[in-house]
Amino acid sequence: MAPKVLVSDKLSETAVQIFRDRGIDVDFMPEVGKDKAKLLDIIGQYDGLAIRSATKVTEKVIAVADNLKVVGRAGIGVDNVDIPMASKKGIIVMNTPFGNMITTAEHAIAMMFAVARQIPEASASTHAGKWEKSKFMGVELTGKTLGVIGAGNIGGIVCERGVALKMKVIAYDPFLSGERATKLGVTKVELDELFEKADFITLHVPATDKTRGMISAENIAKMKRGVRIVNCARGGLVDEHALAEALKSGQVAGAAFDVFAVEPATESPLFNLPNVVVTPHLGAATTEAQENVALQVAEQMSDYLLTGAVTNALNMPSVTAEEARVMGPWVKLAEHLGAFIGQMTEEALKEVQITYNGSVSSMNLEALNCAAIAGIMKATNPDVNMVSAPIIAKERGVNISTTTQDKSGVFDGYIKLNVITAERERSIAGTVFSDGKPRFIQIKGINIDAEIGAHMVYTTNEDVPGIIGALGQTMGENGVNIANFTLGRSGAGKDAIALLYVDEEPPAVVLNQLRDTGLFQQVKTLQFDVA
Repeated sequence: MAPKVLVSDKLSETAVQIFRDRGIDVDFMPEVGKDKAKLLDIIGQYDGLAIRSATKVTEKVIAVADNLKVVGRAGIGVDNVDIPMASKKGIIVMNTPFGNMITTAEHAIAMMFAVARQIPEASASTHAGKWEKSKFMGVELTGKTLGVIGAGNIGGIVCERGVALKMKVIAYDPFLSGERATKLGVTKVELDELFEKADFITLHVPATDKTRGMISAENIAKMKRGVRIVNCARGGLVDEHALAEALKSGQVAGAAFDVFAVEPATESPLFNLPNVVVTPHLGAATTEAQENVALQVAEQMSDYLLTGAVTNALNMPSVTAEEARVMGPWVKLAEHLGAFIGQMTEEALKEVQITYNGSVSSMNLEALNCAAIAGIMKATNPDVNMVSAPIIAKERGVNISTTTQDKSGVFDGYIKLNVITAERERSIAGTVFSDGKPRFIQIKGINIDAEIGAHMVYTTNEDVPGIIGALGQTMGENGVNIANFTLGRSGAGKDAIALLYVDEEPPAVVLNQLRDTGLFQQVKTLQFDVA
């Protein structure tokens, strides 16, 4: 059955056609984005939801979206999506951060020119039949210091454009490397130094707890008198009341804002102040950008629903289509290893240590970690998946660590899980054979070679005669067919384990009969999703 996608905002017909061409059943209903009741009524039918900014994917929407697997936002901002709730329900949230990078960067540069030369006011004056040439004295950009706060995708383009305009560009970004700064032609500085030196300041950071209100009255006071401030990033980064006062006092010579703390912005302390340029969140409002992000979100969602490829997700590691193909068996192995641990462990987890050895150590470890944690968590929460599992683990205070190793031993690569609780440690390792089938290769430090089946029986015992006979006879007498049988031991007469791959889950009476023999320390049935 083909995946089903709802497009609840205005996307181009070309983007909608991408879904159809990829074999996805798509309903184009742009009116639904503003009809909360209708969205709540129908969202349960869909695997995917493609939106712009009108649709609000709230906790209520997520609660009834029982089949929803992915939300795709055509654009960068996802303020209209409850990402924490989506993550808990295992829904991937994607955006399209690259489709409107140039458009938004160009708008920031345009706003900088506009405030430097007072273009909007001069235009309005001239339209009114005035000729106030001496009133609108501007400043050049050449030779001025441009302070860029956030030198990521969009900020990096602004840096390059600033350098091309012969400006001295300084940038504050904790994640900006020296090599990247050199390539951009900018000087990396701390925030206070940027405030002290910049003639123009432009912001290009997301709205987070750390960045909201970062341009405060206190920080405005640190700035060079006559500075001009541009914000085409996110509303709330600047204290609009403090900036209005600074504009009135002359501490700030001008400001250009495309975004506001409250949107739609029908009022603001910045409105109607001289030399303040304002636009209604037009950063991405070009024909090219709107088309680009629509096409991009359609491709990304289709790739995920059809191949498992994850691109530009905000709550899940990215996995390319090629990675999804190559890593598929390893992802399944990680899930099986986690499922074994989860079904065997009844007490609360304290720590999960994941070791990647050999060829697998160069793969997408974030995705593999998610798969392993999902396998563990499914034992107590069947609805968990690779998106929600890390959230649940974090909420439970589980520490997750990752180690990589060069190839050692006979296997080209393997994954090992070691889990620590208050009572014990438990470990299991596995690999993927050349046929693409995952195998268990070690449990409790005991080497084995076990195929993984939907229904398995795991036993532990001392290495004494009669174990194989007891297992075979008990299963046979109760009509349970053994498809495969693996034994392992730490040494003669020492700890031993057995894994039976059976055709169906044995009834409780069979397990009790095995326990009653007195030969086994532990008898446990296990289930694995081998589909």
